[in-house]
Amino acid sequence: MGSLRLLVVDGNTREVNARHRAQGGRPTGEHYVAVLRELDPDVACHVVHPADEGGDAVPSWVGLGDFDGVAWSGSALNVYQDVPAVRRQVELAAAVFQAGVPMFGSCWGLQVATVAAGGVVRPNPKGREIGFARHIAPTAAGALHPMYEGKRGVFDAIAVHLDEVAVPPERMTVLAGNAMSDIQAAEIRHAAGTCWGVQYHPEYDLNEIGAVMARHGGAMIEAGLVADQPALDRLVTDLRALHANPGRRDVAWLYGIGEGILDSGRRRAEIANWLSFQVRPRAAERAGG
Repeated sequence: MGSLRLLVVDGNTREVNARHRAQGGRPTGEHYVAVLRELDPDVACHVVHPADEGGDAVPSWVGLGDFDGVAWSGSALNVYQDVPAVRRQVELAAAVFQAGVPMFGSCWGLQVATVAAGGVVRPNPKGREIGFARHIAPTAAGALHPMYEGKRGVFDAIAVHLDEVAVPPERMTVLAGNAMSDIQAAEIRHAAGTCWGVQYHPEYDLNEIGAVMARHGGAMIEAGLVADQPALDRLVTDLRALHANPGRRDVAWLYGIGEGILDSGRRRAEIANWLSFQVRPRAAERAGG
C-alpha cells in the first residue's frame, strides 16, 4: 500500500460516466487515479462518488483527516443548481477545508471549492470553452507559485467548461487567466485548508478530450464550434490518432497542438507539483504524529 493516502472525488454521476465510457473514455474518477499513480506510484487512492444517490462522500471506516490530499475531478453538473448531487459535493468540500487536507480541483473541482469557500460561479457569458484553453497567462502571483514550478510563461491546456468563477471567495489568489476566463487557476485558502484549482484539465489526454467532444457534439455544433457531425467526427478521430502517435506532426500542426499538451510531464505539472509541495509535506507531518 502506498504511503500517500489520497481521496479522489469523482464529480460525475454514474450516468455521465457510462456515456463517457461509451465514447471511448474512462470514468472521471478512474482516470484521475490512473494519472495520480503514473505521477507517483507511492499513492493509495480511495474513490468516492458523491454525485450518485447513496454514494458515500467519505468512507465510513476513515476520517477526512486521515488523508494526505483530496483530488477533485471534473463534472457535467453545474454548481449553481440546487440539487442533491451538487449539495453533497459542496458540503464535502467544506468539510475538506475544515479538516485542513490539501485539495486539488480540476475544473468542477475549482468551482465546488469556490462555492464552499463563499464564492460564486456562473455560466460563462462568452460561452463554452472546449478542447483547448488557449494562451493561459499566469498572473504575477502565479508566476511565483509552486503549482507552476517548471511551467512558466503562457501555455495552452486541455479544457472543457461552460461555467466560470464570477465572484472569488475572500481568500482566493488568482494564479492565471486567459481571454475566455479571467480565472483559469487559483489558490483558495479557507478555514484550515488550501485548494489549488484550475479551470482546465491537466489530468486529461487527447483521447479523453476526444470522448468529451463526442459526448458534447450536439452542443458544439449548435454553438458553431464545429460545422456539422462529419466535421466533429473528423476532429475526434484526429485527436485520437495524435494521442496514439504524438509524432503525427500533420495533426499537431493542423490543430495548433504543441509540446505543452503533447508532453504528459508538462501537461500534468500542476498535479505533480501539488503532490510534491502539498501532499508529501502533509504525509510527512501525519507520519511524524
